[in-house]
Amino acid sequence: MLQIFRKNVTAFVFSAFACLPMSVLAAPGAWTFDSIDGGTLSMADWQGRPVLVVNTASRCGFTPQYDGLQALYDAYRDRGLVVLAVPSQDFRQELATNDDVADFCEVNFGLDIPMTTISSVKGDNAHPFYKWVAQTEGFTPRWNFNKILIGADGAVVDTFGSTTRPQSAKITRAIEALLPDS
Repeated sequence: MLQIFRKNVTAFVFSAFACLPMSVLAAPGAWTFDSIDGGTLSMADWQGRPVLVVNTASRCGFTPQYDGLQALYDAYRDRGLVVLAVPSQDFRQELATNDDVADFCEVNFGLDIPMTTISSVKGDNAHPFYKWVAQTEGFTPRWNFNKILIGADGAVVDTFGSTTRPQSAKITRAIEALLPDS
């Protein structure tokens, strides 16, 4: 009897949670990523600030966008913007190790933007942040250097494909609308 009761309670709890929107189950501020430099990067640390999350790769035709991402961060960081690079091997264009990625980005681009360890951004193995974006926004990166702009409230403001350059008017206008006046 107790086993049947547990089974029914478990089924009820799971069905109750299934009715909740994904944003309630996993609030955007709760996302954490392993940092490529060690430690943890937490979206909660950036609460109240816009964050541009970009899935990246070191051996992609769009890799020169690292320059634009760093320039964007340099231009707007004092007003609150965070640019988060998420290296991914999902499209088979990332280097083999986190150390290789960190060295490559430092030597070739002098990056000081926050960067995660190599993470999956699509499919069953996607990082929970990317699963949340897929479920709530219907957006999954189709290639490297897709961009997701998160507002100060933690909601997705806009998404941009690989061909939209970091310093394009489309992205800078969206970011400027989220930042306090200088």
